[in-house]
Amino acid sequence: MTTRSEEAERGQGADFDAFYAATAKRLVATVYAMTGDLAEAEDAVQEAYVRAWQRWERLTWEGDPLPWVRTVASRLAISTWRRTRNRVRAQFKHGPGDDVPELSADRVALVEALRQLPPQQRQVVVLHHLLDLPVEQVARETGASNGAVRTRLSRARKVLGERLTDTTAFRTEGAANHG
Repeated sequence: MTTRSEEAERGQGADFDAFYAATAKRLVATVYAMTGDLAEAEDAVQEAYVRAWQRWERLTWEGDPLPWVRTVASRLAISTWRRTRNRVRAQFKHGPGDDVPELSADRVALVEALRQLPPQQRQVVVLHHLLDLPVEQVARETGASNGAVRTRLSRARKVLGERLTDTTAFRTEGAANHG
């Protein structure tokens, strides 16, 4: 015979499992876009879901738990990224491992350009432009003011625009010279 608390716990477990299945893959992609390191993104996301499970009842009572999980995963990843900056640079210098699937030239250029942004600018670009979150929600998730988010977005867009335009021009010139 099961008790009410056991039934409630099973219900929460099923809710959490469904939430995880529906959100984990996109969250890994989001954090990967912020960090440029798939393994770090996966680790940060996994840790964020562990922390969410520990607070699951409160998070679901407060509403949608995804912004909380995304914020925790982003902060964990950025913290790790700062500590392991040299390792990431070495990986970038020597290329991806054999188990990484081939990426399009545009995607590689975008990830390379994102990596060159300061972490705070990279985070707001990913949240606003890749996840289509409004500035107000980005501000809440990052702990910054709306004005700070807009400033970071403006500066990041300027740098990305220059770097991505340079990359496109370089590829076009290279193709013309080899054609």
